[in-house]
Formats: sequence, C-alpha cells, structure tokens
Amino acid sequence: MEVHNVTADAETFTCNAYLATGERPTLVDAGGWEGVVDAVREHTDTVDAVVLTHQHGDHVQQLDAVLDAFDAELYAYAEHPRRDHALADGDEVLVGDETCEVVYTPGHADDHVSLVSERSLFSGDVVVHDDGAFEGGSFGRTDRPGQSREREIQSIRELLDRLPEGVEGMYSGHGGVFHGDVRSIVERALERAERREPKYPNE
Repeated sequence: MEVHNVTADAETFTCNAYLATGERPTLVDAGGWEGVVDAVREHTDTVDAVVLTHQHGDHVQQLDAVLDAFDAELYAYAEHPRRDHALADGDEVLVGDETCEVVYTPGHADDHVSLVSERSLFSGDVVVHDDGAFEGGSFGRTDRPGQSREREIQSIRELLDRLPEGVEGMYSGHGGVFHGDVRSIVERALERAERREPKYPNE
C-alpha cells in the first residue's frame, strides 16, 4: 500500500491528509487546503472512503469538497451531517490495502480516533513524530477548552497496548511521516506527556 501526504505542498495551515491507495482508495482526513482535490487526482480518480481522525477545522475544512468530488463514504466517530458510517472503538475499517482497528484516543479532541493496522499507524494529533515542540515523539496539545492532558495520557497508553509489534509506518496529523520503530516514538511521546509540563512556553 502506498500512502501519500496530499497536503504536503500546502502553503496554508492544514493537517496532513493521507491518501492510501490500493484495494480501497481512502483519504484519512481532508485537511484545510483548497488544492487537496487536485492533489488527490494526481494519484487516483477514485476515493471510496474518507476517514476522519477528528473534526478540528484543519482536518475537515475541505471535507465537503472532497466528498463532492469523489462521492466517497464518510467514516467519523462524532456526528456529522454527511456521515455514512459511525466509528466506534474496536471497529475495523479497510484503508487502502490494510485492515485498521479503530482506537478511541480522546484528550486532544473528544471525538479523536487512531487507526492501527499490522504495519501502519494513522495517529491524527494524539501522537506525532515532530511538531516544533519535540522531535522524535510528541503529543497533541491539551491546553485549550475541552482538552485534557490526563485523558491524552490514557489514550497514548491505550494506543501502546493495542499497537502491533510490526508497525513501521506512522502517519500523523502534523509533522513528518516516520518509518522505523514506531513503538519507540509513541513511548517517547507518552514519557513527555506524563511530565505534565506545558507543551509550549506560552501555555
């Protein structure tokens, strides 16, 4: 399965939106970049499904444009006017060529889920490789209303418990894609979150 960050060339603030090609072309998050539809079409004419990690604006701003362009089915944890399938913890969803387990991972957002297969982790914002605050393992911010560092810590622990040993690709909502020992990155993110210190100096 090939995974393309189709918002990599964006000049405006957006999440990373990932197109997983293969048996079932799937977009994980839609992003906030107006060029995302054209970027997807550079790789495929078909998107069967859009799966949301959560519904913060930078992840869903271009959702309607993507759904209209490809007539894709929408999978989301929280309610959405265009949702076709409600996600729940423990569900399975085919992303590209890989069957992913849905892991409910709130803290950064109440509706946050991560997607875990035998080889890949689509972690949204719960865990990232690098984000300007930390390199080699960081976590989503939890200093805004409705967010919780304690719940984020619980979510990262749960993610570790359910992460297969063979996972070697981490596709997070921000920062760079990571290939290698994904478990070590998630463990480092957990260690940093457990310090319970402000992630950014102005928090």
